[in-house]
Amino acid sequence: MRALTVNTGLLLSLTILSLLLLLLDGLNVLNWPKGMLQNVSLPIEYGLYRTGRSLGKQWDYLAAVRTATQENKALKMQMSQLMAENSKLRSQLAEDQVLGIQYQKLSASTYQMILAKVISSGRYLIINKGSENGIKADEAVVFEDSLVGQIKQVSLKSSQVILPQDPDSKIAVFSQNTGGRAKGILLGQFSSDILMDKILHQENIAAGDIVYTEGTEDKLPRGLIVGQVSRVFENTNGVFKQAQVKPLWDVADLDNVFVIENP
Repeated sequence: MRALTVNTGLLLSLTILSLLLLLLDGLNVLNWPKGMLQNVSLPIEYGLYRTGRSLGKQWDYLAAVRTATQENKALKMQMSQLMAENSKLRSQLAEDQVLGIQYQKLSASTYQMILAKVISSGRYLIINKGSENGIKADEAVVFEDSLVGQIKQVSLKSSQVILPQDPDSKIAVFSQNTGGRAKGILLGQFSSDILMDKILHQENIAAGDIVYTEGTEDKLPRGLIVGQVSRVFENTNGVFKQAQVKPLWDVADLDNVFVIENP
């Protein structure tokens, strides 16, 4: 009963206070306190408004960035696919051009050739064709008119090619110029240049001469270019002279080569 009396009194007091405030507001007595309160509340309200707008803009920016990132990712995927397709087309075009040039250099009616890709380069060149493709040991490996090397070892799907620069390589060769020709043996030296040895002193050879295969080795055709003479070493006390021969091609630059098939 006491609690009810307190609540009724509080309600009556609040009602009277509300009526008093309404009366005073109607008489403009509260204008000054209201102005002071607005001076405090308006900056806070404006600050909250600006913060809300800023957060909204940041949210819109983040959403736009996310959308742009997703679109950029999709564009990159499409670009990657186009680049892959372009790479395949360029590779096929390059392969077709190599085939065309090769058959202009070495007649297909004279030689049966197998196109192979270079898959590794070190002491030996490794190509992606092997016994299942009909590759045999000692067959010549060429690029255009030049000798790249000879098949050394054959596995089912790949083959090793020994290069003329290898110390185990010995090839009968000859050079040609307007003054005649010179015969010799091409010896590998594990360097970029090769040594042409056993050249008779009376035979004519000079820097700039092209050196060709003699064709006396098994499965190695005559007339393949092995390089160009860069220097001649005269040995007046010996029976023979020597010449330094520089290959026309750097095997590290070759992507495709051809193996000349032998029956």
